Amino acid sequence: METLLIALLLIALAFLGSPLFSIIGAVALLAFSAEGIDTSAIIVELYRLSSASTLIAIPLFTFAGYVLAESKTPQRLVALSQAFFGWIPGGLAVVALVSCAIFTAFTGASGVTIIALGGLLYPILIQEKYSERFSLGLLTTSGSLGLLFPPSLPLILYSMVASNAGTAAGSVPDVSVHKLFAAGLIPGLLLVIILSTYAVRHGIRAKVPQVPFSWNNVWTSAKAAAWEIPLPFIILGGIYGGYFTATEAAAITAFYVLVVEVFIYRDLKLFTDIPRVMRESMVLVGAIIVILGCAMGLTNYLIDQEVPVKLFALIQQFISSKAVFLVLLNIFLLIVGMMMDIFSAIIVVVPLIIPIATAYHVDPLHLGIIFLTNLEIGYLTPPVGLNLFIASYRFEKPVATVVKATLPYIGLLLLALIFITYVPDLSLWLVRALNLR
Repeated sequence: METLLIALLLIALAFLGSPLFSIIGAVALLAFSAEGIDTSAIIVELYRLSSASTLIAIPLFTFAGYVLAESKTPQRLVALSQAFFGWIPGGLAVVALVSCAIFTAFTGASGVTIIALGGLLYPILIQEKYSERFSLGLLTTSGSLGLLFPPSLPLILYSMVASNAGTAAGSVPDVSVHKLFAAGLIPGLLLVIILSTYAVRHGIRAKVPQVPFSWNNVWTSAKAAAWEIPLPFIILGGIYGGYFTATEAAAITAFYVLVVEVFIYRDLKLFTDIPRVMRESMVLVGAIIVILGCAMGLTNYLIDQEVPVKLFALIQQFISSKAVFLVLLNIFLLIVGMMMDIFSAIIVVVPLIIPIATAYHVDPLHLGIIFLTNLEIGYLTPPVGLNLFIASYRFEKPVATVVKATLPYIGLLLLALIFITYVPDLSLWLVRALNLR
């Protein structure tokens, strides 16, 4: 009876807005205590988390992303994309998609992209005769478009959580960071291509003026962004060329970005801006690590009690087909993505679905890309998708207006999700081609 009352209290606290880590930690403590297991097991998980080498990549990549967001990188990135793609019908819309995708890959948080690039691109799109509805939908959608591209923070976090869940269950799924980086490239490009095709079609129908291609513009914009252009190539070339690990790439990225933005471009000041950026970025990192530490203890309890195995047995009574399971998984993950932020969703949900999906013979790398694509779409899903509210605030439009503008893009992304879900080679071909181990 006492346990039931505590459980009801925790549910009430969750609905009242208590921090997620406190609820997860309390549930873990309650569960271990009810089973007569020493609650120090949770502290052991915190220690094991602190010894994970991949953990170092999270604060370093987050810091680098925040530095880029606070500098004039967004303006230089848009100018560069405009020089290369502005001549295409609907070229400015394609520029917005490409710029936001690249920017989100480094910042990891969709809200940052909408706030940093949305305010820059929205007036330009309207000025260039794109409709308000089209522009709103485009920028709201673009806010989470780059989550499948390295060095996306959700990819790194998924790798950590999935590996830990497999270890606790007695089997280690092959979800290393460098493999996930490779697995996300083709599906990420598919999303950009599908949305770009829609943008080109809109540009032709609306007779939006095109910007003639000019080598002079290319040279000027490339020269302005000369120190930022090499960054993706340094990261990917270094990792897949075997020169350094993903964790070492994070350190190199953070150092490179700091030097470039502070000492070369001088967009930020070392003793005033950088401490503020460090503080803001580490608030996000601290939240992720605290939730992750509490959740890992709870994950061990769920594995010890064979909760995923029991869930699989229950599901299998009604579903024997892998295809049907994937349909239901997508529906479930879209709801999760709509209700939770991506970091909390990864930490809470992945340990439950990894064993079940593996039992249905879904490759863990493929599952990771399905998972993140769903959450990417979940950000846009009405009625409570996070991007809808951020865009409403940033562009000063009613949420209902943003929802209507976003619906065509959601349809296109769902179409891409079907391909990503049922054509595993989109995620796995590059991993095999690069012979990653």
